[in-house]
Amino acid sequence: MASVLDPALPIRVQMERLVKQKQLEITSGLESLDSASFRADEWERGESGGGGRSMVLQNGKTFEKGGVNVSVVHGVLPPQAIEKMRADHKNIRTNAGGSVQFFACGLSLVIHPWNPHAPTTHLNYRYFEIMNEDGSPQTWWFGGGADLTPSYIYDEDCINFHQQHKNALDKFRPDLYPRFKKWCDEYFFIPHRNETRGIGGIFFDDFDELPPQQCLEMVESCFNAFLPAYLPLVERRKDTPYTEVQKEWQQIRRGRYVEFNLVYDRGTKFGLQTPGSRTESILMSLPLTAKWMYDHQAPGPEEQRLLEVVQKPVEWL
Repeated sequence: MASVLDPALPIRVQMERLVKQKQLEITSGLESLDSASFRADEWERGESGGGGRSMVLQNGKTFEKGGVNVSVVHGVLPPQAIEKMRADHKNIRTNAGGSVQFFACGLSLVIHPWNPHAPTTHLNYRYFEIMNEDGSPQTWWFGGGADLTPSYIYDEDCINFHQQHKNALDKFRPDLYPRFKKWCDEYFFIPHRNETRGIGGIFFDDFDELPPQQCLEMVESCFNAFLPAYLPLVERRKDTPYTEVQKEWQQIRRGRYVEFNLVYDRGTKFGLQTPGSRTESILMSLPLTAKWMYDHQAPGPEEQRLLEVVQKPVEWL
């Protein structure tokens, strides 16, 4: 699919076009491995401004649950929200009333396959802009990334996922992948379990180190890496035979996924605390099923290998 980026347009317009294009492209790619289709659910933020489109697949042949959501919201940031942002963006200037106009746009997805040998994945790319009173950009930044959460480790899958994203970033600067890989390992960490959520990928936030158009092109490159990073892994594993023990292990690992998303994830917290936000879309990331078993131990060497990887992140490349 041809790029929708056009440097003659404002960054916020280009980003909105990009996430809407990628939503269609990614859902189409995922549907190619399933007999079910994504259901589109349009929503509006009411008087607060903006809305979005959630696309959700449940109880398919390959995917137990998957959601690919786009949101485009705008409005007024109150003084208390601005003060929190000033920790990372000290140059934010407010109007006479102490508030500012903002624009936020992004795509977020989480995919949970049925087969315990096929990994769960998450992706999120977003753009945030604070505007001057005349509507021009005052402060802006990008954030996001993509990561993989397998129940069973296949080295070739982990290497491919990381390699595709490294290739996407190397086009812009060679230091980006190692930085974003480390950032991902540190962000998706569950302190009360002393382990990472999965085998990582890339993650970045408050990113404005390149000119805005180049940042946007970097995000597009990362978006383009996702399907070749993930679809081959699912295609290889979706029909692998599995035992009841392996299915139960997947359910327990999904419990860890839920723990991170509800206790630590900044996006979940921000969404639930934002007036006019849509709870269904925010909690779309949670699986249909998960388990918490008291004092459960790894049942065998394959499960123990996963624990070793999430307790000590691996350099896959």
